[in-house]
Amino acid sequence: MTTSTPRKTLRIGFVGSGFIAHFHLKSLLGVRNVEVTGVYSPTPAKRQKFADAVAELELGNCRAHDSLEALLAADDVDALWILSPNPTRLDTMRRIAAAVTSGRSKVFAVACEKPLARTLKEAREMLRLVEEAGLNHGYLENQLFSTAVLRGKEIIWRRAVPGTGRPYLARAAEEHAGPHEPWFWQGQEQGGGVLLDMMCHSIEVGRFLLTAPGAPRSSLKFKSATGAVAVLKWAQPKYAADLSRRMGSAVDYTKRPSEDFARGMLTFEDEAGNEVIVEATTSWAYVGAGLRIQLELLGPEYALEFSSLSTPLKIFISRAVAGGEGEDLVEKQNAETGLMPVLEDEAGVYGYTDENRHMVEAFRKGEAPMETFADGVAVVEMLMALYKSAEEKRTVQADEDLLDYVPAVARPRA
Repeated sequence: MTTSTPRKTLRIGFVGSGFIAHFHLKSLLGVRNVEVTGVYSPTPAKRQKFADAVAELELGNCRAHDSLEALLAADDVDALWILSPNPTRLDTMRRIAAAVTSGRSKVFAVACEKPLARTLKEAREMLRLVEEAGLNHGYLENQLFSTAVLRGKEIIWRRAVPGTGRPYLARAAEEHAGPHEPWFWQGQEQGGGVLLDMMCHSIEVGRFLLTAPGAPRSSLKFKSATGAVAVLKWAQPKYAADLSRRMGSAVDYTKRPSEDFARGMLTFEDEAGNEVIVEATTSWAYVGAGLRIQLELLGPEYALEFSSLSTPLKIFISRAVAGGEGEDLVEKQNAETGLMPVLEDEAGVYGYTDENRHMVEAFRKGEAPMETFADGVAVVEMLMALYKSAEEKRTVQADEDLLDYVPAVARPRA
């Protein structure tokens, strides 16, 4: 990584203008020393809408560029946030690296949304490209920066661990009723189903909670993976028809479903040679108040628990109140009436605000972030091990070659 000269303000360009890009944008309201100065999306209306949102939020003078090359060549962009769909990320990184190494771009840092790539081969190429171009790089895994995660980990490791021993089991679950955009549902496009889409969160937040403060994530040695996947809801005729109606005919779960439920167990070896475990479940088949994140950390004489839907603020709305559907109370909201949990600061609770604050400050000061592309590669490797385990119905060892492995749901059909 090439160290950049510290600067007062970091000027960010966004690659992508979908739901997740707008979520990151809103979270930047809580971050100092940053401006959003450019955006590229292949859809003119979407990129202009994003630029207008930047102006409305007073986060900078954002230009809507008509090509990635134009964004890269802009003299007012220091760093890029790659937030475009999974199938575009490797090509985007190749073009960024080519522009930087040829001197056509002054960009010096790149942050990429999770997962880093769709396969281990793609992930390793992402890391190679960013390193060869001399770019600072960050992996955008928001759950590590959740206020509850950061505070809970600090208390456990400061107060409980010294007297009784390190934690040995982290449980992480994330569930909702399904993604917003069609490409998420297409295994060959996204690279998988719910396991790739959401277990990337659960794996890394579990690994983070089990890692001693200040120690690298690699201090836990990955040993084995045991996974299982299922299609529980969306291949049923009624729901498959509803999905095609909402997402388009290219999403046909009667013929080619992706898993909507996944379970994984990952074993690691700590610094003293003891076994520690991350246990994770994810689902697109959960119907409740909205997105549910549940975390636990267990040790010899202590436990940590967190649920995103156990909110201090709740609203009751009777059936006499009519209104359209929305997500104004909680992400992936499934009802508009009844007793509803309200996340008054979703960006903060989910970790986006502190994640972006950390990335901005690291890039602005020329320092390596807490999470880099190397961590993204490690997560993808574990995801591929879980997919292979589920496919072959056996435990996969960490020393098995996964470089060319592609999940069954992502392979081309003959």
